[in-house]
Amino acid sequence: MTYSAIIVGAGHNGLVAANYLAKAGGRVLVLERRDFVGGACITEELFPDFRVSSCSYICHMLQGKVIDDLDLRNHGLDIHPVDPYRFQPFPSGNYMLRWHDQERNTEEIARMSSRDVAGYQRYQDFMRRAAGILHRYFLESPPTLAQVTEDVRGTRDEAVWERMLTGNMRDLVEEHFESPEVRAVFIDAEDAGDPRAPSSIMSIAYLDTDMFTADENFGIPHGGMGGITQAMARAAESLGAEIRTNAVVNRILVRDGRAVGVELDDGERVEADVVLSNADPKRTFLSLVDESDLAPEIVRGISRLKTDVSYLKFHAALDELPDFTHYLGNRYDENFLVQVRICPSVEYFQQSADDARAGRPSSAPVMHIQIPSVLDKSLTPEGKHVMSIWVLYAPVRPREGTWDDLREQTGEHLIDVIGEYAPNFRKSVRDWELFTPVELEERVGLTDGNIRHLDITSAQILANRPSSLFDGYKTPVEGLYLCGAGTHPGGEVTGAPGHNAAHAVLREWEAV
Repeated sequence: MTYSAIIVGAGHNGLVAANYLAKAGGRVLVLERRDFVGGACITEELFPDFRVSSCSYICHMLQGKVIDDLDLRNHGLDIHPVDPYRFQPFPSGNYMLRWHDQERNTEEIARMSSRDVAGYQRYQDFMRRAAGILHRYFLESPPTLAQVTEDVRGTRDEAVWERMLTGNMRDLVEEHFESPEVRAVFIDAEDAGDPRAPSSIMSIAYLDTDMFTADENFGIPHGGMGGITQAMARAAESLGAEIRTNAVVNRILVRDGRAVGVELDDGERVEADVVLSNADPKRTFLSLVDESDLAPEIVRGISRLKTDVSYLKFHAALDELPDFTHYLGNRYDENFLVQVRICPSVEYFQQSADDARAGRPSSAPVMHIQIPSVLDKSLTPEGKHVMSIWVLYAPVRPREGTWDDLREQTGEHLIDVIGEYAPNFRKSVRDWELFTPVELEERVGLTDGNIRHLDITSAQILANRPSSLFDGYKTPVEGLYLCGAGTHPGGEVTGAPGHNAAHAVLREWEAV
């Protein structure tokens, strides 16, 4: 039997692509190496009776068009809205809540530093424009940097685009804000790895495209992030797509320069008109495609793609909520704790970046903490909670020792730091687990533990994602497409790469 399309990997983008191709009448097969679908967008019971979103953990960029086209809500998707979407405490006893409503945010800024209200308005205008420049292309074939430059020429966005290409987040934040604590609220760098790096504005503008996410689509999926991919899988199967789990693809078969199917690890061969890989570009071309089927410049180009920035993922089963009454008083709304950020200063953030660059676990871990059980009671036993943390930053390969050597002390340090803000935290921890870049690669198949497949920087965005050697989602191997986060527009749970790759295949089918 020959399929219209085989999709390697049942991560969310692979499932999105499967939906669109099956809806168009294609005979679609999705192959997943694990015994459940979802890739990095999954819910797992890491501790008995405690279910966690073990990799991705917030629905903030999933495109409304994808939700509607796939009819996900009628297939079980239910999102708990989050507002405020972040609580950030400071050692001084001060704190900030960030809301979707800008008036409330302005009030928060005024409470912390009245001198920074005007700067906040200017900063928000800049970041909305920066994010908007990227967002307008999300569900389109990727433009080149030169095309975007031409599109913004003569508009108010022109200066913003130039700053995105050349400026850095540390300068941007320090230019707009005076208060050290307000600066700490806005400092970030994500995949740039350093707030002084010119790519850092681009990296944050990409994530800030969630400004354009409808409130009802921004929040905690019921049942964890796996609630998204379970709904996607049900939608795909309702359209006739076939999904096989425990199906490990050993290699992508190429005949006369064209992808013709896959070979599984048990030796079974399955053929298809086209193959879409939801694996990251390095894994696809350096592991799944034989080097003999690729031009040398393709192998060299893929090998040079940057997967330098990595993170830690900490999970804990809790007997009680962390105690933040020192900041919020005795009768605060528990919903304030759905997402908590630990980053007391710009210098602290810089230290985290510098430590990772030096090859050591961070002495100043920047933590994005989530306690989804505040909203979703289905995740834990009654009265208990589950916590997950993305920790910025971590060296992919420590300079001294291995992650096996460093895991225990690194996890204990994270617990100690949180305890500085919530004194009951250590005794509240029933059990914990730390995923280092090694585990993220082994469990989820992310090369170097890179959560967005490739670093999102100016050099690896738009038509340069993954490489200018590619034609959008079409690879140099005829009939082989990429549909994962290593393609435009990038990482996070957006569904956009899967949407765009599927439409590229549909255009090929229509041309036949």
